[in-house]
Amino acid sequence: MTTGKRGSQRPSRRAFIGLAGAAAAGSLHPAARAQTADAIRDLGETPSDYGRPSPFEDSKRWSRAPDATASSSNTPLADLEGIVTPSGLHFERHHTGVPAIDPDTHRLTIHGLVERPLVFTMDDLVRMPSASRFHFIECSGNSAREWSPAGAPNVQMSHGLASCSEWTGVLLADLLDEVGLKAEASWIVAEGADAGLMSRSVPLERALDDVMIAYGQNGEAVRPEQGYPLRLLVPGCEGSISVKWLRRIEVAHMPSMARDETSKYTDLLPDGKARQFTLVMDAKSVITRPSGEQKLDGPGFVEIRGLAWSGRGTISRVEVSTDGGDSWVDAEIEGPRYAKAFTRFRSPWRWDGGRHVLMSRATDDTGYVQPTLAALLETRGRSTIYHNNRIKAWEVHESGEVTNAEA
Repeated sequence: MTTGKRGSQRPSRRAFIGLAGAAAAGSLHPAARAQTADAIRDLGETPSDYGRPSPFEDSKRWSRAPDATASSSNTPLADLEGIVTPSGLHFERHHTGVPAIDPDTHRLTIHGLVERPLVFTMDDLVRMPSASRFHFIECSGNSAREWSPAGAPNVQMSHGLASCSEWTGVLLADLLDEVGLKAEASWIVAEGADAGLMSRSVPLERALDDVMIAYGQNGEAVRPEQGYPLRLLVPGCEGSISVKWLRRIEVAHMPSMARDETSKYTDLLPDGKARQFTLVMDAKSVITRPSGEQKLDGPGFVEIRGLAWSGRGTISRVEVSTDGGDSWVDAEIEGPRYAKAFTRFRSPWRWDGGRHVLMSRATDDTGYVQPTLAALLETRGRSTIYHNNRIKAWEVHESGEVTNAEA
């Protein structure tokens, strides 16, 4: 103890820390004290080569629910936090499997209507000025089940062909500046190194905007199923146009009319015409908690949570309804809020124990408002499986169980 100016005694810093520790320990619940003591006695594991989730986490939920028949897997959106999807849980969609590509021998060729055709190695690309940005990728077939009122039983199956990552790479505009564009150039055609030689056409105006040649994902190399060692990233547009395992870009005066932009990824309309190059993924949202196959513990406070995104830009508003769309309230939009990226929202709600239908509706900064299923069917009919951004509804039953509201 030390003595103050008036002779009073006050604890030293070391004694104060000891007293504080004792007070904290004394305030613990007996069960918490026992748990703390057990943790202290356990020296724990040594560092591992690569981090992994806690064994206390439900390993079953950390699954992308692969569908072998469709060569795809779905992200468990309802079980994730924040806006970034762990790389190992990013959804997959490929047509001819995942190729094994050696980055030391991989090349990116840019040719066509250019002044100086060039071939880039991975080292060439990594040495160039880079950019890192948060963007979602969504398969245009995401929510395909939602064209039917039956829909899907949970968020993973209804909306899980969408994920959001931090992508790192070289802006395509910089590479096109290196090769020099000829006056008649108006499109690019990107081709992958997979067995199917997946290729898609992108308008040159779009390619010169925020399109990236990505080699990094969430701080590490792009995962093999996401296009290792190199993929095209066209933010806000349907996933198939962000060609994976990118090996060639041809600058052209017209689209290539490849298989995957004619017979596939084209919307057939009721009048027999087709919407083609409908690249942008419109504003969309989904409530992730409470949602299908979850259960509320009992009446009382519930925080409604969800995700919203738009390929047009930034989410500016999300509304939530607990009465099937009869009335709406503004949800709180959480930060960070990036253009063409996942955005979190939440809304407080007091459940009275009765039946309720929960819905969310997103608006982006262009003024576009997420539509109902009826509105989509009126304009597009039932002949397409793509670009379904309908308002999704979940039903909360008196038992607390949550199901698809329209099943």
